[in-house]
Amino acid sequence: MKGRRALGRRFGWLWAAFAVSSYGTGFGFGAFPLIAILVLHSGPTQVAALAAAGRAVGAVVAVPLGPWMEFRRKRPVMIAMDLIRFAALMSIPAAFALGRLSFAQLLVVAVAVAAADIAFKAASGAYLKELVPPEDLLVANGRFESTTWTSIVVGPPLGGAAIGMFGPVTTVVADAVSYLLSALGIRAIGGTEPRPARATAPRLRPGDLLEGWRYILGHRTLRPLFLNSIVVNGLIMASEPLIAVLMLSGLGFAPWQYGLAFAAPCIGGLIGSRMAHPLVARFGQRKVMLTVGALRAIWPLGLAFVQPGVPGIVLVIAVQLGLVTCCGLFNPVLATYRLEHADPDRVARTLSAWSVSSSLSIAALTAVWGVIAAVTGPRTAIAIAGVFLLATPLLLPRREKAPRGTGEQPAAGLT
Repeated sequence: MKGRRALGRRFGWLWAAFAVSSYGTGFGFGAFPLIAILVLHSGPTQVAALAAAGRAVGAVVAVPLGPWMEFRRKRPVMIAMDLIRFAALMSIPAAFALGRLSFAQLLVVAVAVAAADIAFKAASGAYLKELVPPEDLLVANGRFESTTWTSIVVGPPLGGAAIGMFGPVTTVVADAVSYLLSALGIRAIGGTEPRPARATAPRLRPGDLLEGWRYILGHRTLRPLFLNSIVVNGLIMASEPLIAVLMLSGLGFAPWQYGLAFAAPCIGGLIGSRMAHPLVARFGQRKVMLTVGALRAIWPLGLAFVQPGVPGIVLVIAVQLGLVTCCGLFNPVLATYRLEHADPDRVARTLSAWSVSSSLSIAALTAVWGVIAAVTGPRTAIAIAGVFLLATPLLLPRREKAPRGTGEQPAAGLT
């Protein structure tokens, strides 16, 4: 089958590197809050600040990395980002062993890892576009997406067991080692990577920092997808801590029930990612993106109606299964579409600006919805987020037009 064909040895190494780091991240999921609570005895305000500030400040730090890496070879950048994450994470068990671990160090590490994550994703996306033929991009992105969801299903339960047996620092070590193995895998890809040619000034200028956003917002096909993406991701992620409060504190669910309700549906991400290639081949990229982009917006509102007991667990699993399946299908199609429509000399900046905006949106909307929940209660705040999500399909592009005057390549697609 076309979706199962080999994409070559070099892609195999890239996929292996991605897989090992994804499983390491899944294994270490939730380690930072647990270390803050169990080791440093931090309160809820500090734990919330750790999650929000790490993501937001890391995104700001990553802003100059997009234009910086655009005209550099991407493999060395990816290896450097892996090594930065390895060193940053390993500083935590080292400081813990010496009795010098502090909340400030956790915060610095969270920022460094978040910034390196954004830079790595931008560099790897640009590298993938050069590594894989255009007709195989969706297959490749589907494999990355399926690996991501599989790691979410497998990693956190194993990490939770390891934390129970050996303590929270153990999973940080495993996560750090996974980045070292990822760097070795990328190094093993081999081959030559030509240095991208730069047509502008050789040094990074202040105006270059915003080039990714200028390009996205001036691009008829990418702009609506960008706005839809950051709003949908922000609203979904902003609801997650509220659902935890509602289920664990308000409705009396046990932690294992909460974990089961959100871990089991991740199998839908694997199913959706496997469906992406055949559905696009049958119905076309545009129709799949519009249909699935609209479908993923209808599910989260159902979480506002969760009740205690077995019916509540069943409802959460059903809602999450529908949402995750749609996301698993939508994400690789969107990733492929972005790579196809971004000009070759703007791929890294486009992907970096997209990731930075997504991180800032999630951080900002999480803070806003925390205030809304404090005023109205978690259930009402979840419902408000769900209602806003119902309007997000209006941000999806609707028509096909020939691009004009924006440097876009003519192609039948979304506008």
